[in-house]
Amino acid sequence: MAPLDLHALPWLGNAVALAIGVAFGAILESSGFGDSRRLAAQFYGRDMTVLKVMFGAIITAATLITLSCALGWLDFTRVFVDPTYLWSQIAGGLIMGVGFVVGGYCPGTSVVASSTLKIDGIVFLVGVAAGILAFGESVQHFERFFDAGYFGRFTVGDWLGIDAGWALLLVIAVAMALFWAGELAEQVFGRGLAWAAVPWLGLGGPKAAALAVLLALALTAALVGQPNGARRWALLGAPAQAQLDQRKVMVSPREVVDTRANTALRVLTLDLRGERDYNLFHLRGAERLNGPVDDPVLLRRLGDLPDNSVVFLMGDNETAAIAAWKKLWAEGIPNVYIVEGGINGWLQAYPLDPCLARPLAPPPGGFAPGTLHWAFSRSVGDAVPSAHPDCMNCWDQPWGCESPASLAATQAAAQAQRLDEEPNIPYQHKVIVRVHAKVKGGCG
Repeated sequence: MAPLDLHALPWLGNAVALAIGVAFGAILESSGFGDSRRLAAQFYGRDMTVLKVMFGAIITAATLITLSCALGWLDFTRVFVDPTYLWSQIAGGLIMGVGFVVGGYCPGTSVVASSTLKIDGIVFLVGVAAGILAFGESVQHFERFFDAGYFGRFTVGDWLGIDAGWALLLVIAVAMALFWAGELAEQVFGRGLAWAAVPWLGLGGPKAAALAVLLALALTAALVGQPNGARRWALLGAPAQAQLDQRKVMVSPREVVDTRANTALRVLTLDLRGERDYNLFHLRGAERLNGPVDDPVLLRRLGDLPDNSVVFLMGDNETAAIAAWKKLWAEGIPNVYIVEGGINGWLQAYPLDPCLARPLAPPPGGFAPGTLHWAFSRSVGDAVPSAHPDCMNCWDQPWGCESPASLAATQAAAQAQRLDEEPNIPYQHKVIVRVHAKVKGGCG
């Protein structure tokens, strides 16, 4: 199912990227995008090829992507979308537009021109490199503006609060209006016709047919609608279900300790239990969720986490964590893992002193799903060594019921499991930090 995962074969990903880049450059050159005079002519209304080719590519790709997502052929949550930084992107667009008018190229087309040894293209490309260097050396002086207006992954549909299919139809309507205006401009400013002699209406046969097909596909996408989390799981969740069945995302508590102690990673632990159980005992730094895991605010926050982030889900056992993992997977949140056995499994690996918590005897038929298997004499929160065995200097004061020998034994056992070269109890390493490829296209 698309998009294809090329992590297992890096050479194939590089080969595909090279082939796409060469093909893209060849198409631009054959379309005349290596000629600065033709590119600059659009600003005078004489030749609108750039507008028509670029907008044509945009609405064609958008239609195919939106329809493929609606039919379950493509998972849009796993397609990288440039985050929106509204004000800096507006400023950057204006600067690039001025450079386009003055130099006759944008960065992408300057590469095309340079590949055919056009001197103006090479000069422009050198200027692009100098501008990138100057920006990199000075961005710290206007970093606040650079990050201003941050909206994250933000689409037209998000802005208008409508399904992506209906947003696509609006984009196509805008593109058609621009195509029509461009055709009129070419007639008047390019061919020198008087306004009275310009045919204001009418499309040629191939253009009308292409528009009809495009509108039909876009309307189909709008009527079918984009899948929500549950439908996305039903359409695309088979590989993820296989991961659950093979327990590839269930992580040993000891690997959680090692991962949390890894300073190269940013770790977020989400506790899915109720307030009472959370107050009884929780991992230090764990965040208890007050609402559903697929809350839009939480999803936006998780989607904005840095690339080196790992999210651990923890319930009393694995039942609630599995349900939450499915929802987060369906929303495209990467690097999410389930703590094996939940809090029950954690306390088996890092037990509390018996005076604080004792294991309960299983009732006939076993414990009910999502229940705590321990009886606590008091709430300990995260103020015990078992809540932070990854921290060598976080030991809290005794609670008063532990004997000095039992407290020392608990601390020694927790320290013995911390990031040893050869852990006392081996486990299978499962945490793999995957980074979404950030691929940009178009003129820039």
